[in-house]
Amino acid sequence: MEFFGILIVLLLIFGWIIMIYNNLIALREKRRQAFSDVDVQLKQRYDLIPQLVETVKGYMGHEKEVLENVTKARAGVKETGNNIADRAKAESALSGAMMNLFAVAEAYPDLKANQNFQHLMDELSDIEDKIAAARRFFNAATQKLNVAAQQFPAVIIANMVNITPEDFFEVEPAMAKAMQEAPEVKFGS
Repeated sequence: MEFFGILIVLLLIFGWIIMIYNNLIALREKRRQAFSDVDVQLKQRYDLIPQLVETVKGYMGHEKEVLENVTKARAGVKETGNNIADRAKAESALSGAMMNLFAVAEAYPDLKANQNFQHLMDELSDIEDKIAAARRFFNAATQKLNVAAQQFPAVIIANMVNITPEDFFEVEPAMAKAMQEAPEVKFGS
């Protein structure tokens, strides 16, 4: 009888460990899925940028540096690979370059009146809203995983299966600064 009591306790402990492990795995997968949602929105923005740059080029001939910065930042996103922290930095740089482009565009009334430009701006604004929502969902999923993986006794199992705290998808300080400071508009070559 004592043997069955010990066996039941061991089975309960084993079942409890399996539940903790499965919860950690589910949280990790939810985080991955959340990043996929962010990634879809970022790719839509990425694909929209060349159209926006081409539309703006004709009006902003004197603002070559602003357009080059957007193009460089877009290329930087493509080079980051799958590392979420690197991707977040590259996306923040791209967002900062785009904010500079929009600030400079304010100085060109003909550009602001262009229907194609307005359509692209509306589309980009919609995508930016979706990116912000997807990023909030991703960060919430990341926070849940990080908390679960650091709480006792789950931390023991997390360490055994190499589930470590993950990075959030945050706006970089450079992006925040770019959002607050309008670039200098220069006319002439």
